[in-house]
Amino acid sequence: MSKALISRFLSNGVKRGVLSVTFADGETVRFGESCPGFPDVALRFADAKVPRDIVFDPRLGAAECFMDGRLLFEQGGIMELAHLLRGNAPWDKGGEFGRPGMLKELRNTLAFTLEQVNNRIGSRRNVAHHYDIGNDLYKLMLDSEHMQYSCGYWPREGMTLGEAQEAKLAHIAAKLALAPGQRVLDIGCGWGGMAIYLARNFDVHVTGITLSQEQIALAQERVEAAGVADRVSIELVDYRDFAAQGRRFDRIVSVGMFEHVGRPQFETFFGACANLLTDDGVMLLHTIGRLGTPGTTDAFTRKYIFPGGYIPALSETLAASEKYRLIASDVETLRLHYALTLREWYRRCMENRDAIVALFDERFFRMWTFYLAGATAAFEHGGMCNYQIQFTRNRRALPLTRGYMAEAEAGLNAGHAGNEPA
Repeated sequence: MSKALISRFLSNGVKRGVLSVTFADGETVRFGESCPGFPDVALRFADAKVPRDIVFDPRLGAAECFMDGRLLFEQGGIMELAHLLRGNAPWDKGGEFGRPGMLKELRNTLAFTLEQVNNRIGSRRNVAHHYDIGNDLYKLMLDSEHMQYSCGYWPREGMTLGEAQEAKLAHIAAKLALAPGQRVLDIGCGWGGMAIYLARNFDVHVTGITLSQEQIALAQERVEAAGVADRVSIELVDYRDFAAQGRRFDRIVSVGMFEHVGRPQFETFFGACANLLTDDGVMLLHTIGRLGTPGTTDAFTRKYIFPGGYIPALSETLAASEKYRLIASDVETLRLHYALTLREWYRRCMENRDAIVALFDERFFRMWTFYLAGATAAFEHGGMCNYQIQFTRNRRALPLTRGYMAEAEAGLNAGHAGNEPA
């Protein structure tokens, strides 16, 4: 029965490109037809239970079968499979490959809702699950210049990952409209790349906050090594507790952190930001976003990658910010930039396979590459994007037109910001 169900499932879902599946009994079935731009992939199921596990929950089932070595590749790899399946059902044309059945979807929604509380204890535990697995993995995967674990910015072809990440930092800095002497808060500062960049290029003081023990230790080392310890401080603190201290900042930047807040905490987050921002302050939020309407986080991501996380739709993000009279003064949608970034991370992981397996094990490597491949396909064909939303509390705090952004960005990319510290 499971064999027949998965055959029907794949027959309906794979039209362009070829997927060959060899079942545990030795039978091979071919789905789709060769098509330019779509890969040919050959799978082998190691046991008769693999079809059942995949049909029951396509994403989580396929992930765990792959992680356990029960779903094997004889041609292509997990990136090619993700591209083949997602590319046959692009979000832009109403597709949604691998959607679970109604009962499974209801169970996923209920579980997702229960996990979304994300209180202070839960937030710290969830951050540790992903970011405290050790800095060595991220050093192998990310750019060495800035260690940015977020979407790069690719304004021209042929850029390296490091160049794309520096271009992202310049793009964001330009939107902050920085002035000498300002105090900047970086919520979810990671390994300090943004804080270091701003301190190097502008006469400002940056306070970075994070919940990751591993990140803060390396961030502080990197700040010292960059020679900006007099202008950058990194603190281990929850944004909610930090907001209660009564400090205020001229600028707030948050990159790749809002995805971890959890939907029930959106208003809490923006309330904290409003309290932290001066009356004429400016904030730039960079977050993974959901095209279209709000949704839920799939079971694989919740279980293995980002427990407590949720990718927000633009509508619910803005609705939460409006309650605190934060003016959305500029909104930009980055459509394919993260796909380019993720492909670079995946390539680096594949190149460093032996080192990553030595750090963890084969199962972890398969889980991690499944995550990167699935995420890439979601940005290339699915409903994922990135949003950069600029907020201000005073409609007169910024120039009337956007020209100041392009001017500042050009200056940064040319190697001069205009108000560098002496």
